[in-house]
Amino acid sequence: MLCSIPVSGPLESGSSGGKDKAKKLGRYNIIGLDPSKQFLLHIATGAEIEKDARISKRILHAVGQMEMRSDLMDAHMYAFKRSVLQEVLDVKDTFQSLKEDVLPYLVRSQLKSEALLNRTPQGEENSNEKVSSQNNQAFISRILANASTPSFHGIYSENPAGSSSTRKTHKCCVYIASSSSYCVRLNSIQAFMDINRDVTGDADHLLSPNNIIGPSPKLGTKTTVGPNCRLGEGSEMGDKCQVKRSIIGRHCRIGSHVKVVNSVVMNHVTIGDGCIIQGSVICSNVQLQERVELKDCQVGAGFVVTAGSEYKAESLAKKEK
Repeated sequence: MLCSIPVSGPLESGSSGGKDKAKKLGRYNIIGLDPSKQFLLHIATGAEIEKDARISKRILHAVGQMEMRSDLMDAHMYAFKRSVLQEVLDVKDTFQSLKEDVLPYLVRSQLKSEALLNRTPQGEENSNEKVSSQNNQAFISRILANASTPSFHGIYSENPAGSSSTRKTHKCCVYIASSSSYCVRLNSIQAFMDINRDVTGDADHLLSPNNIIGPSPKLGTKTTVGPNCRLGEGSEMGDKCQVKRSIIGRHCRIGSHVKVVNSVVMNHVTIGDGCIIQGSVICSNVQLQERVELKDCQVGAGFVVTAGSEYKAESLAKKEK
């Protein structure tokens, strides 16, 4: 599955600083599609983008033209035919990654016959090169032309004219999510923060308000909750608190004079008086004692931050026993 790249770009790390922006280009995909946008014909990711692209003549001749795209992101959602995947893993037992190993291999080798995979001697190959090329091109064109018909799989078992080898092929199809769909990769702290902001802003239609906002949140006097915020059911806030562009989970207890900005506070969190939380993720059942200051931090579930502590860009979690 492919989807449009978010406006912020396909960031992989938790930082959005200048150095990270400079690395964005290396994380884009170069995608090659057939004219019908049903088949994945070429893919280059990561460091491969900085190299010269090599396009398969065999595929290019078969489809006639290829549309190259750099505005699509791999959603890391794959559906494999079990037998094809098993064959790949049996032959390539060193593969470690679906995205970086298996998928590129399947794209490169799709629609090849056993005769092409098990190369014939050079002399014999040269003598039959023109006939073989024409047969392969005609065969692949037939497959692509019948991609949407029920008989598509039946063509696999056929041999092109003049070929005595068993034809064994596979195809790499794509599904491109609608541009109106919400599709992002949640694979970093920064992405987690961005998604939470999205669902309280332009993408708030994705969540049911009845499941997010408590029917009667308890707010102290002079406490303000700004736009693009959510306060979970059963949560309470003391006097003179400020919440901006943040999400507060369910059944949280927040004292007075607390400031929460650009942060995510999960369920059953206790925050003492005078705490300041900026750009941080506070996991469930955390206890922040009085006057704690956190900036760009992640606090693991059940952790207790002692009174008066100040942390910046730290990850706090219980030590594993």
